Amino acid sequence: MPMETIASFEVARLNILDENGDTDIDLVPDLKPDRLVAMYRWMLLAREADQRMLKMQRQGRMGTFAPSTGQEAVSVAAAMAMGEKDWFTGAFRELGGRLVRGEPLVNVFLYYNGYEEGNLRPQGSADRLLPVNIIVGSQCVQAAGLGYAAGFRGEDAAVLTVFGDGATSEGDFHEGMNLAAVWNAPVVFLCQNNQWAISIRREKQTRSQTLAQKGIAYGMPCVQVDGNDALAVYRAVDEALARARSGDGPTFIEAVTYRLMMHTTADDPTRYRTEEEAKEWWDREPLVRFRRFLEKQGLWDKAKQDEMDQEIKAEVAAAVEEFEARDSFKADAPFDHVFGTDHAVIQDQRREFLARLEEVDNAQA
Repeated sequence: MPMETIASFEVARLNILDENGDTDIDLVPDLKPDRLVAMYRWMLLAREADQRMLKMQRQGRMGTFAPSTGQEAVSVAAAMAMGEKDWFTGAFRELGGRLVRGEPLVNVFLYYNGYEEGNLRPQGSADRLLPVNIIVGSQCVQAAGLGYAAGFRGEDAAVLTVFGDGATSEGDFHEGMNLAAVWNAPVVFLCQNNQWAISIRREKQTRSQTLAQKGIAYGMPCVQVDGNDALAVYRAVDEALARARSGDGPTFIEAVTYRLMMHTTADDPTRYRTEEEAKEWWDREPLVRFRRFLEKQGLWDKAKQDEMDQEIKAEVAAAVEEFEARDSFKADAPFDHVFGTDHAVIQDQRREFLARLEEVDNAQA
């Protein structure tokens, strides 16, 4: 018997906004002017906060963190496409999206300075925003579970999970994708393909022509978008979330972008990539192209930019001041959260820790 083709597939790519600020008018999402300006402001706030944290880290005023510079369009646009009841679970490079979802900026500073209190939020704030996931790909399994639960309860809600290209090489990614597909769970899997998994180039991770096509194996729609094009990201995520909420199951989106800075502040990217490569992507970065778009729409000018720059710098400075004024942290707080109930062995460890801390304090006095 001759061999026959039993299935064939294709992967589409969505581009709306180019580097010059020009658009395919037929594809531009229906967003009012104030929403477009808000999208730009969230991206600008994330960039300013990112750069301020980098300076603070170099000054010894903050711990190691993962900069999101260059990738603001992905998480900001995706978060703005979400509904109030939707869940957001990400990795560690979605600063803009987390701010959109209600995370106070001061919490970001607390978290990256080693205080677990950074995961505490005011009552009613960011209720459906899960903490940062450091374990690569782990949020994909969480998303599948959240989506299954939402469907089981009959909630009009979907789940957005964001991860890097390196996560697509992890087992949790494949397990989460498979479970969500089998359960027909309302989940949108959004990959930030920034070309590098720490120091491993994307081509060294997988032979797949695109990362988007990995969704095909699990029977879900997939699409690749320009991750530096906030309008394309918004449209793709908005459509995928609507599809999820309507009961049509999960979608996989690959957003092609670039990590303009280091993996974390403990990393030196010049050891494994060239400045010429980074410069090419700086020319495609999302903030400049979105500002050009707003200008061409008659929504922006230098005076408005200067005013917003001052507002954002003041907002970040206020968050820094609030963060550095905090001095009431409970030293033994981590012991409160090991188990949900009290355990003698944990209390013994707490007493040992506090005794040692007292010894250190006395020695320094």
